Amino acid sequence: MAKAKATVFECEACGNQQSKWMGRCPQCGAWESFVELSNEQIKVIKEISKATTSPSAAKPITDIQIEEISKRTTGDSELDLVLGGGLVDGSLVLIGGSPGIGKSTLLLKIGSNLAKNGENVLYVSGEESNSQIKMRADRLNANHKNLYLLTEINLDAILTEVNKNNYKTLIIDSIQTLYSSNITSAPGSISQVREITFELMRLAKSKDISIFIIGHITKEGSIAGPRILEHMVDVVLYFEGDSSRELRILRGFKNRFGSTSEVGIFEMNATGLVSAKDATSKFFTRGNAVSGSAITVTMEGSRALIVEIQALVCESSYPKRSSTGFDKNRLDMILALLERKLEIPLGHYDVFINVTGGVKIAETACDLAVVAAIISSFRNRPISKESVFVGELSLNGEIRDVFNLDARLKEASMQKFKNAIAPSKPVEKSSLKLFVAKEITQVLEWM
Repeated sequence: MAKAKATVFECEACGNQQSKWMGRCPQCGAWESFVELSNEQIKVIKEISKATTSPSAAKPITDIQIEEISKRTTGDSELDLVLGGGLVDGSLVLIGGSPGIGKSTLLLKIGSNLAKNGENVLYVSGEESNSQIKMRADRLNANHKNLYLLTEINLDAILTEVNKNNYKTLIIDSIQTLYSSNITSAPGSISQVREITFELMRLAKSKDISIFIIGHITKEGSIAGPRILEHMVDVVLYFEGDSSRELRILRGFKNRFGSTSEVGIFEMNATGLVSAKDATSKFFTRGNAVSGSAITVTMEGSRALIVEIQALVCESSYPKRSSTGFDKNRLDMILALLERKLEIPLGHYDVFINVTGGVKIAETACDLAVVAAIISSFRNRPISKESVFVGELSLNGEIRDVFNLDARLKEASMQKFKNAIAPSKPVEKSSLKLFVAKEITQVLEWM
């Protein structure tokens, strides 16, 4: 009697494998994401596992020699900053972002910059024709004889082209459109993405080719496809911001060659996506003082950004709390603190918070500005646009020190602000008129 074949089901969201179909993935929680793998797909997965688990001998750490990593510029200062100083030979860089945010535009311009430095660059597109890419290149002034275009979705054909020419950089737009003939599933499936990423990784390491990969994102904001895609690459970058606005933020979430704390700020104009000049002045507006608006300074890596916090407080029978660019749980805590310490009856009011410029604040040093904006809107009292608020709130109403206070106040001084409300004095002298506040009640007195 023939032995029944083993059936394997795999989650399309995270790659988790089970022996039977399940409605909900126990690893990532995705619903109805399991698909049955064919015998050919299972065979390819086993071959990849064997190839990536080659045995190696252990060595004493004292005998290990540190290899020097050489980096070359991409021709864009903001992208170099996020990459950790430049592009590394043999690296895989994954760039994700919502449709229309500028992924293809940026990489086409980067490809042209690298081509002008004398290296051969191959731009592979599975979504657009050569004519469409040429039109964009004319608009971006990104034409160069060392920049080659290839409209192809077959991985084997792409690898054949790479082996024919001495390419130094490869751009894939996008990985969800490619397919390998070794697997029978459709392009973009979990098996296809895994196989293609592995082949690209092997190509990058064996030939020292720098590879940029564009990845589509899901409605939740993560890269579409299995999480193994992010694990296999060296660098993961995400575009943030509204595609309808001119400013874009490129943030690093993984970088084997540098820090992930840096961000790149870009501006979309008639010539494409370019590095934003004087980026620190893009996230706030000058003008007359208005109620519900406060200025703060947030740190993005080594860069200090001045942003505007907007608040709207209005009476309501069914109070709502909403925040854009600021943590909702942090907002709830601040509102409870205001009711407890300042006896402001916000329980019958809608409270809306917005951080201008599409910036998402992840640190607590901007708590004081949120408080100032809420109080200003509640009492309808404008706050001077010449003042900045910096400080972290504790649950007992104390205002605590923040890191890099000197850098924050130095940036505020360079942007011609006059006053600063902070929990302590900076080490370095500042031209700002400083008001030291240790408790939240002192801020109320100042306002």
